Amino acid sequence: MTGSTAAPFTADDYRARMERAVREAADAGLAGLLVAPGPDLAWLTGYAPPAATERLTLLVLVADRDPVLVVPALEAPDAAHAAGASAVTLRDWTDGKDPYALTAGLLGVSGRFGISDNAWAMHLLGLQSALPGTSYASLTEALPMLRAVKDPAELELLAAAGAAADATFEEIRNVRFGGRRECDVARDLAGLLRRFGHSQVDFTIVASGPNGASPHHEAGDRVIARGDMVVLDFGGLKDGYGSDTSRTVHVGEPTGEEREVHDLVREAQEAGFRAVRPGVPCQDVDRAARAVVAGAGYGEYFIHRTGHGIGVTTHEPPYVVEGEEQPLVPGMCFSVEPGVYLPGRFGVRIEDIVTVTEEGGRRLNNTTREMLIVE
Repeated sequence: MTGSTAAPFTADDYRARMERAVREAADAGLAGLLVAPGPDLAWLTGYAPPAATERLTLLVLVADRDPVLVVPALEAPDAAHAAGASAVTLRDWTDGKDPYALTAGLLGVSGRFGISDNAWAMHLLGLQSALPGTSYASLTEALPMLRAVKDPAELELLAAAGAAADATFEEIRNVRFGGRRECDVARDLAGLLRRFGHSQVDFTIVASGPNGASPHHEAGDRVIARGDMVVLDFGGLKDGYGSDTSRTVHVGEPTGEEREVHDLVREAQEAGFRAVRPGVPCQDVDRAARAVVAGAGYGEYFIHRTGHGIGVTTHEPPYVVEGEEQPLVPGMCFSVEPGVYLPGRFGVRIEDIVTVTEEGGRRLNNTTREMLIVE
């Protein structure tokens, strides 16, 4: 969240989120939640300190107790200015004092607590030493759907981020690809994302020719040539919420096989989107997209899940993958991004962010999914 613009949420919004988190923790059999710096803390309080610090910062959420944010004394002034600060009690500690004893006193009981996935091991071990009767579960394991269902304000921010990514694609499709390095086009993508309002660029994949067969290829010095298929996958954070979209373009006229594979992926992406509706298990969206690819004989070349959730991070629950039986709920947002990757030759991926509505699904990316010819 570093450098992102604060979303327009109030102390009441953050208070409601914390109350819901406590209820969901109780329903999951947890005595409470311990939230370290990172996306969960930012979502629950509006406070986004650096995650890379050895000093303990922890939001303590326990039923029938007011939320408490334990912070180093030198960070307390910034914490006090967070949007949700009035919804929490600040307890600061100074260097030389024991923050684990302080936190243990706030928990009040032994039991099983949910803790942020990204909490430092030394902090977890310090808490276990201070309260030997406690045990811990990662928040993603214990409460995977905590941030999954977005409220109307969050959906508006995600739609704006998606529109900014679309505007980026509409510009990049007009630049010259042939004769330039992948990293040059990636630099163009990053600049356009920032131009259209992104404060943080998380990734700019430009995978040309045989590099397109590697789904997470890092843009490098390969010179893009005429006849190359080029996978573009880019996104980041705008006003604190994520964008993520993929389109595959071709430099000059494609071969018949290249058109066939692109059309197949487009059909699979449409099938995945059409499967989105309330109550449907996440895995059914994956199955719908994968069936199209497998039916055409390319099943072994679709080598990743069909999608991932998105919100204050670009990858979060729910995950659209075989075995995920979580039913879709209105307000969930996730990618639908099937792909076909032919080793040593080329790849194709088409990706939209989709939100679940009462009637089905709504795309948050709306650029053409047809094959585009670029120079």
